[in-house]
Amino acid sequence: MMLAKIKELTKDTAVYGLSTIVGRFLNFLLVPYYTNVLAPDALGVYSNVYAYLAFMNIVYLYGTDVAFMKYAAFERSSKKTIFSTAYLSVFATSVFLTLILLAFRAPLENLTRLSGGYEDIFPFVVFVLYFDAIAVIPFANLRLERKTTRFALIKLANILINLGLNILFISYFKMGIKGIFLANLIASAFTFVAVLPEIFRYFDFSFNFPFWKKILKFGLPYLPASMAAMLVQVADRPILLELQGKEAVGIYSANYKLGIFMMLFVSMFQYAWQPFYLNNAKEPNAKNIFAKVMTIFLVVASVIWITLSLFIDDIVRIEILSGRYFIGENYWSGTFIVPMILLAYVFNGINVNLQAGFYIEEKTKYLPVVTFVGAAINIISNLLLIPVYGIFGAALATLFSYAAMSLVSFTLTRKFYPIKYEYGKIVSMLLLLAVATVGYYTFFADADFSFATKLLILAGYVVLMFAFKIVNATDLKYLGKLLGISKAK
Repeated sequence: MMLAKIKELTKDTAVYGLSTIVGRFLNFLLVPYYTNVLAPDALGVYSNVYAYLAFMNIVYLYGTDVAFMKYAAFERSSKKTIFSTAYLSVFATSVFLTLILLAFRAPLENLTRLSGGYEDIFPFVVFVLYFDAIAVIPFANLRLERKTTRFALIKLANILINLGLNILFISYFKMGIKGIFLANLIASAFTFVAVLPEIFRYFDFSFNFPFWKKILKFGLPYLPASMAAMLVQVADRPILLELQGKEAVGIYSANYKLGIFMMLFVSMFQYAWQPFYLNNAKEPNAKNIFAKVMTIFLVVASVIWITLSLFIDDIVRIEILSGRYFIGENYWSGTFIVPMILLAYVFNGINVNLQAGFYIEEKTKYLPVVTFVGAAINIISNLLLIPVYGIFGAALATLFSYAAMSLVSFTLTRKFYPIKYEYGKIVSMLLLLAVATVGYYTFFADADFSFATKLLILAGYVVLMFAFKIVNATDLKYLGKLLGISKAK
């Protein structure tokens, strides 16, 4: 039963993962493009604005999407009522917030550094927020009903449109970063049109006030938690901008995005993980399943970390066209932060695993504690470390915040939803990662190792995983059955 359940998660992860990997990678292709056609200071302005945009996305939703998935999963008899109530709530508040932002346009342009030549971008940013928000509930419903193909196709279409229009607006119409935001707006509007059939299917203009109160009760605690979590992800850009300037933000942001491969792994896991643990929480062996999932996640994540850390300099120097590289030469000075960003994403994934207990036991009121600790550590660490270590200090701050969030989540959830994790393997894996990180920055970061030597180091890391009994033959057989490589007996 455990194997069948985890295989169900693996199947959804694979489907979401395929769309996520392909889609996010296509979107990531804009990073090499930007670094080859935009100066670091222009990229710094763009990155700073998107930090604010990401933060406001959370405000526009205020946890309604998570609450909708929670109650729609358990109360399917009133699905249309729940959908309509959640959608009307988001739609009304999105209109209100959009009008407020437009009314205070001038001071907000100064805050986001769009004054002085970038003023035309502001309306694009505001309407991107609007269209993204009013499409989220339909997307949440697609996930809940496991309509993975439709979900993936819409997401991919959005990214392809965005990618194509970016190239058109920047390379042919010479619009600079203004073209980035216009392309995003058109892609977001398309996505809303694409989910209209889902809206027409479930929306019936009904608004159930008791359901709305339940949605707010469950979702509003998610709002400050999400805002704090977003601060962990984006607070470094405005701080870095003030302390180091636009060019530093551009170099940092471009290399931060090289953590995409770990981020993709965590993201595709999270897409499948949330509906999986909600739907399987009542299984008699649920906690055993969740414990095994944690171990598998950490082992895979560690292999991704060591591989990318070893070969990141080779990747950025791949020559795509004559004189054009995977990442523009002006940004190579920042590649040393990538292993630290990758490691931060590993801890983010651990935190995602641990937070199942908050949702299963409806203890979302504790989420702000977790994320505010992370946000506080992130902001304080950035303020203390950036003046001393520059962009590496910002990367360290990201790692410290995600590690702290994992620790707080573990401490809290074990009180009301204790899971007997495979502690021996997890501690050994974390120690191995710690030693490898210290070894990287002590011996490897400034050295020029050959490709063959890097392969040997990678092989040695895998051997150590067996030597410390983190992975054994039984685990490999189990993983083979899980992935369908070998037959289950």
